[in-house]
Amino acid sequence: MNPLLSLINIVFSREDFTLEVESLELRPAKIYVLHGPNGSGKSTLLYILALLLEPSAGEICFNGTPVKSAKERQRLRRLITLVEQNPFLFNSTVYQNLSFGLRLRGVRSDLQRRQIEQALHSVGLEGFEERRAKELSGGETRRVALARAIVLRPRLLLLDEPTAGLDKAALPLFEHCLAALPAQGTTVVVASHDTDQPHRLGGTILRLDRGRLAQAACGSLSLHKETL
Repeated sequence: MNPLLSLINIVFSREDFTLEVESLELRPAKIYVLHGPNGSGKSTLLYILALLLEPSAGEICFNGTPVKSAKERQRLRRLITLVEQNPFLFNSTVYQNLSFGLRLRGVRSDLQRRQIEQALHSVGLEGFEERRAKELSGGETRRVALARAIVLRPRLLLLDEPTAGLDKAALPLFEHCLAALPAQGTTVVVASHDTDQPHRLGGTILRLDRGRLAQAACGSLSLHKETL
């Protein structure tokens, strides 16, 4: 079976920052936890995996096929969702936040409602459909952002420090939701400082340490001259 997404001889440079990825493969329906100190390039790597940053050299393949054109990158972005460290919600209701991407994809309104209810249930926010985004706590905002991501049923879900600052009472449910996604066909990559999180999630560790990946599921990754 082909990797869902693979990076081959990738180089990304910006000012005094250079990221080099010799080989990295993300397998379908697996979960990976990306560790590394601040400045190790975790967020940059997530943006490349999300096809939002284009490297200056190397090859990105999706399901075994090289991604070459801007049109192809745009098409594949609909299969990939990135949840940033400080997620932005529209100043509207929770339901409208979750329905936005579904409407863009032409999902019927009755199916939208069913999928939104399921997504909110999975993150423990049943009944939050009519809550305004500005009324949510920080932890609730993170859970709504996760629900908004999983309601799209992406092939690849990328999360940048999704549990940072999350209430301890909400953490088990949040992680249970993440751990269940591979069984639903989603590959998950979580950037995290929590050293125990890979064990709780049952994921493969990708560790960035002083510019190199110390452990990986497949392939190898190296980073040089990192300052971010």
